[in-house]
Amino acid sequence: MSTGTYIAPGVLQVDTRLGGWEEVTASYLLEGPAPVLVETGSQTSAPTVLKALADHGLGPGDLAGVVVTHVHLDHAGGVGDIARAFPRATVYVHEKGARHLADPSRLVASAAAVYGDALGSLYGRVDPTPADRLRVLADGERVALGGGRELVALYSPGHAKHHMALQDSISGALFVGDAVGVRLPGAGVMWPATPPDDFDLAQALASLDRFAKAHPSSLALAHYGLLPGDPLAELEQAADLLRQWAEVAERAWSQGHDIEAALRQRFAGDLAPLAPAQRERMETLNGLHSNAAGLSRWLARREGGLGDRPAGPA
Repeated sequence: MSTGTYIAPGVLQVDTRLGGWEEVTASYLLEGPAPVLVETGSQTSAPTVLKALADHGLGPGDLAGVVVTHVHLDHAGGVGDIARAFPRATVYVHEKGARHLADPSRLVASAAAVYGDALGSLYGRVDPTPADRLRVLADGERVALGGGRELVALYSPGHAKHHMALQDSISGALFVGDAVGVRLPGAGVMWPATPPDDFDLAQALASLDRFAKAHPSSLALAHYGLLPGDPLAELEQAADLLRQWAEVAERAWSQGHDIEAALRQRFAGDLAPLAPAQRERMETLNGLHSNAAGLSRWLARREGGLGDRPAGPA
């Protein structure tokens, strides 16, 4: 019996069980003569993903490709493990992320600085992917799955400068990584994802506009699953929310105030109705501290500064 949930014809959603949690991070298997996995989840999630693929009947020679929207550890930490288990699979990634999959040392060091001792238990590390297994995915490039099915790459910076979304040519579903935000089932709240070091408001809004012009039939988040509403309305709401967060951060910045404290005052109430476990997941995955740091770095770059204004407590 296969593991996962079909969200569209030939599109299997797999819960990667990040940190042992359910419905926090998703991978997506697109079926076809040359099946492709979108996102691997973290290295700690690799055994769960591998089991799901095996339960679905994929042997070592069956997976044709792996595509990651970007190389943050909750999306691409398991690439090395998945590539090793499926030696014929090509790994697709934006050119600015490819070097970090071939040599993940800087990526892991950066994550360790943020997560400290929790890195190993929550995310793990990243095993290198041999350079000859990597293929740089350009904007507009198509990954063929056979039978007329293709994944079309849409360069979508803002969350990260190497972020790519993928649209399924058959179902019309758009796999948006973190570019739209984070909305966990049962939480009922969407938060934008504005982490350091790459967040850029203008690019993030332009990416959302580009998604709308692609006329997706649905929006599949990495965190987590399909958004329930009309895709164009969801994108408009995501853009409006992103502007609200940026406005709060800009006001605090201009007044020399703590950006995290300002965001917490304005948005922490969104999480108040949630059960403690759900609040913990949102704060761990996409917390105010990380988002404040990203907004601070964006404001510093925009004004030519070095990030010496307060983002929040160290």
